[in-house]
Amino acid sequence: MRPPLPRLHAVTDERIARRADLDDAARQLAEVGGANLALHARGRALTGFDHYDLAVHLSNVPSALFVNDRLDIALALNATGVQLGVGSLPVSAARHLRPAWWIGKSVHDLAEADTAKAEGADYLLVGPVYATPTHPDRAPLGLEPLRAIARLGLPMIAIGGVTAARAHEVKAAGAHGVAAIRALWDAEDPAAAARQMLEELQ
Repeated sequence: MRPPLPRLHAVTDERIARRADLDDAARQLAEVGGANLALHARGRALTGFDHYDLAVHLSNVPSALFVNDRLDIALALNATGVQLGVGSLPVSAARHLRPAWWIGKSVHDLAEADTAKAEGADYLLVGPVYATPTHPDRAPLGLEPLRAIARLGLPMIAIGGVTAARAHEVKAAGAHGVAAIRALWDAEDPAAAARQMLEELQ
């Protein structure tokens, strides 16, 4: 049986994947988040080996492992879920490989969200909700489009400039949870940042 979809998603990037304190930061996040935390092994510019190595490190802490794009790595490490983007294999391919996975699709507007639902995605990663240096070329969605996407009925994880101070308002707009890179991994105290975000999502 599939576990509940975590509410807090700590997403990595190439920079975080190469940090010397990756294991320590992941452990701090996991101590607070537990089953309500998903650690995402993500890094579009990583080699296959480096992506696998990142996922191995994240799998060593007691939280759900989600792997972005690389279904082979997700299979090898018995991940809880996969996160698919525009250039990834289709949802149906992921479903065929492991029906029990949480299969998410990254979307940026209502039309993409509607298509992802039709494809059979289990949840949507929606963003950027706010301005973020991770995607400086994308205009932030804001909360109204988030509310429209929430009405599709799929669990929605909001990403893009989401901080603990903003977690409550995206939840009020219909989000099941939030995802973050800098707000968690770059926090002076990752455990405290995770705790505050989870409290705002109650």
